[in-house]
Amino acid sequence: MPDGRETERRLRVLTLVDRLGTSGGGERLAMEVAKRLDPARFDRWYCASRWGERGPQDEAARRAADELREAGVMAFGLGRRSPAAVWSWGPLVRTLRRERIDVLHTHKFGSNVWGALLAPLGRVPVLVAHEHTWSYEGQPVRRFLDRELIARRSAAFIAVSREDQRRMIEIEHIRADAVTFVPNGIDPVPAGDGERVRRELGIEPGAPLVGAVAVLRPQKGLELLIRATAVAARSVPRLRVVIAGEGPERARLEALAAELGVAGQVTLLGRRSDVPDLLAAFDVAVSSSWFEGSPLAMMEYMDAGLPIVATRVGGVPDLIEDGVHGLMVEPGDPDGLAAAIGELLRDRDRAAELGARARERRRAEFDLNGTVRALGDLYERLAAAGGRP
Repeated sequence: MPDGRETERRLRVLTLVDRLGTSGGGERLAMEVAKRLDPARFDRWYCASRWGERGPQDEAARRAADELREAGVMAFGLGRRSPAAVWSWGPLVRTLRRERIDVLHTHKFGSNVWGALLAPLGRVPVLVAHEHTWSYEGQPVRRFLDRELIARRSAAFIAVSREDQRRMIEIEHIRADAVTFVPNGIDPVPAGDGERVRRELGIEPGAPLVGAVAVLRPQKGLELLIRATAVAARSVPRLRVVIAGEGPERARLEALAAELGVAGQVTLLGRRSDVPDLLAAFDVAVSSSWFEGSPLAMMEYMDAGLPIVATRVGGVPDLIEDGVHGLMVEPGDPDGLAAAIGELLRDRDRAAELGARARERRRAEFDLNGTVRALGDLYERLAAAGGRP
């Protein structure tokens, strides 16, 4: 006879993102969290609204879907081609209802908006919205939607840095108790073969190599790095700069390098799958962004023990302290960036000390498994409270 105890049901969590298989930090984090949530506690679904298996296939998206499924995550796409294609959301709403999803976790602004609209239609009791940073300036419609739609309908609105949390409260005027801080984290970066990369790129032995890993979009401020290269090259012999990543800014950045006469020093590598090898080849790593949340690329630089020069924006000061774990400069200051790069290239002992302390801090404070645990605990706490924060 039954003993009167009910078998505890695993919590059902569906992650909603825009795209699958991209190199952006927010997308990478969302995917890793879905893969690593404890399957004894959670059943997991993963929906990418702009990806569809029936449409043209991107190899990176296909690999990402395979990774998710191998980890026991039910991955699917909606094939949405236009913001106006409202009917594309039908399969998601049906899945939310049919599978009785307990928690809908959305990432980035577009998915956060749609999640806030669709969670009630899908009868989902808990909505978790994840902000992966923006400038929080201008765009009054976005600020209004963050405050009046997403924050009001979500049980938790996640900020990835203390600075983002502050700006959401003070600039967007979101209630303080609606914003939850959950820091990003990464796995240790595997040891890489930097010499192979240097040979591939034709970099002379001993020539200084400065690098960045970033999506080529305006936020990343890569024009600042190229302008700084033109300044630094005057005093740093044989300087080379490489940027790994792809995006809509590529043609503009190439034209700027040619205009400044540094096309021979600056190489845009496109998307790379050998990031550990690239990091092992760098002498100095750079983050030149105009705004950031808690950048995963910065954490990878830290874990690789690289000396870092970064703009003082967003959550970057949460990661490195100026003069302790790296050097910071003001955004939009190519002369300052060039000076900091030159300083680290000239004083290799100090650069090594900064890199070693950065590695220690990353491993102590910014671990991916810690992020996964924090989110899993948050899901369970919110579900137990009936979707109330």
